[in-house]
Amino acid sequence: MHVHDADGVRHLTFDRPDVRNAFTATVARELADALADLDPTELDAVVLAGEGEAFSAGGDVEAMAEREETPKQAYDRVRTTLGRVAERALTSPVPIVAKVDGDAVGAGLSLVAASDFAYAGESSRFGASFVNVGLVPDAGATVTLPRLVGLRKAKELALTGRLVDAAEAERLGLVNETVPDDELDDRVDDLLATLAARPTENVGLAKRAIHDNLGRSWRDGLDREAHVQTLAYGTDAHEEGVEAFLEGRSPTFD
Repeated sequence: MHVHDADGVRHLTFDRPDVRNAFTATVARELADALADLDPTELDAVVLAGEGEAFSAGGDVEAMAEREETPKQAYDRVRTTLGRVAERALTSPVPIVAKVDGDAVGAGLSLVAASDFAYAGESSRFGASFVNVGLVPDAGATVTLPRLVGLRKAKELALTGRLVDAAEAERLGLVNETVPDDELDDRVDDLLATLAARPTENVGLAKRAIHDNLGRSWRDGLDREAHVQTLAYGTDAHEEGVEAFLEGRSPTFD
């Protein structure tokens, strides 16, 4: 995987186009490491992308065929590789953008679902293809997919493994927007410019509150919301936002 930081953006590009950017445990560990220790004072966003004709084809089936491990070893591998990727994506203090140019299936689909934003070229396809090799969704998809597309559709995707095109993925809520393939880079750049103008620390706090409250009762959720909002009140970005409003100007966030 290629890691490149530029202009406040960390670009993480899957660079195994010969196998359609299929995942191995090594690739998953590299991705988890690249999502660690993201500093909102230095980065505005993370962009996930793939080289070649696919975003990611999911798990490397050839590597699966060679795998010999006990159930305990299998659990530890899944939890500390793809499970760790999902955990770091969902808790990242910096917004994560999936730029999908080509197929995103299996764990590739899971990464799209774990991202905060997802934009797709119109020729892209999506599928929870785990069932096609006798597996269940991983990399967080059993958590994120029902929340994005609803329980019925999540079951349909996971239990049949069928592919959906980019237009349907947008209708389902799996991606924010579908654009012509040759406009994908520009559309993501527009989003990155917007995020760069926002206070990244406070964006991360908002994400944290939303994710923390997914599994809470509404009473507990209100308490959690108040806690995170209290943290936001103490930031320089809040002070600048208030001053800019009162002075009738656009805020400038560091």
